[in-house]
Amino acid sequence: MATDELSQKLSRRLQIEDGSEDPVAVDDSHEHHENGDHEKRSTASAGSELEAKLVRRGELNDGVGDHQQPSMKVFNPYTEFKEFSRKQIKDMEKMFKQYDSEKDNFIDLMELKLMMEKLEAPQTHLGLKNMIKEVDEDLDGKLSFREFLLIFRKAAAGELAEDSGLHVLARLSEIDVSTEGVKGAKTFFEAKVQAINESNRFEAEIRNEQEEKKKQAEQKKQRQAAFKELQSAFK
Repeated sequence: MATDELSQKLSRRLQIEDGSEDPVAVDDSHEHHENGDHEKRSTASAGSELEAKLVRRGELNDGVGDHQQPSMKVFNPYTEFKEFSRKQIKDMEKMFKQYDSEKDNFIDLMELKLMMEKLEAPQTHLGLKNMIKEVDEDLDGKLSFREFLLIFRKAAAGELAEDSGLHVLARLSEIDVSTEGVKGAKTFFEAKVQAINESNRFEAEIRNEQEEKKKQAEQKKQRQAAFKELQSAFK
């Protein structure tokens, strides 16, 4: 048995040396080389994907991509609605927040329905939709605070029909929207004077608010001092 195996091995070696049969061997270096190439390709692929993502993100940030996001404009009611005083705008904001029950900075159809019922001027479903439609500039079916202010701007300018729901809202809101804005000036000189007066009034209102806050802070400080003095008397 051993002799036969030896004979077979010798015969196989002779065939290999004569070139009639190719040797079969495991080339570890070749396998490692292939594995290395695979790892390199995987690393290169991952690097390419990461680079593509970074480029895509840069395009989106620069507004180059397909899904360009619009720039958000900051809304300042005091600069856009200069015809109203700070107190008037604050009163409107207070009313807006009062009926924004979901606290999402919008008044939707149901919230407007509740508002009109509270003002004892209920509207039909169609009437409510028409109220929103009249000032709904972005067509989202609800009122933002800016669109809410448009109601009072239109009311002050006499642009609302007396039988319209918005006119009723403005009239029953107990917010005085009488104005003496620049729009009513007949000449450039009058407009200039009124613009200066408007600016001075705006600054005066800010000063009054600051003085009121300072006064409240001083009163709070005095109350705290009195309380501490009372506490020390019982020690």
